Amino acid sequence: QVQLVESGGGLVQPGGSLRLSCAAAGFPVYYYATGWFRQAPGKEREGVSCFTSTSGSTYYADSVKGRFTISRDNFKNTLYLQMNSLKPEDTAVYYCAAVLVTQLRQCVDSNMNYWGKGTLVTVSS
Repeated sequence: QVQLVESGGGLVQPGGSLRLSCAAAGFPVYYYATGWFRQAPGKEREGVSCFTSTSGSTYYADSVKGRFTISRDNFKNTLYLQMNSLKPEDTAVYYCAAVLVTQLRQCVDSNMNYWGKGTLVTVSS
């Protein structure tokens, strides 16, 4: 049974950093497509960053390029999102997601089958 459990959210000041974790069970994170999505109040859920293939190719939304880094620990079977230089507009509920395919065409929520419950990130002074 596939399970995804996020952690690491919280309140951070603008310019600060957070690292989100997503502990996965039921499938190997190194093999299938996984990613991070977020939903801000009053907005649609958007893809932040994804591993789009087994080889480790990645996608980043333009709004987070150069600030966020997706990574995975195959031994711990955990997905991470390192978020630096955080801005108030990064405030959202962040979700970990997965789909049991080895090639992901687009990092969009309609392509993902499994979801965590989310963790809230608030960027505010």
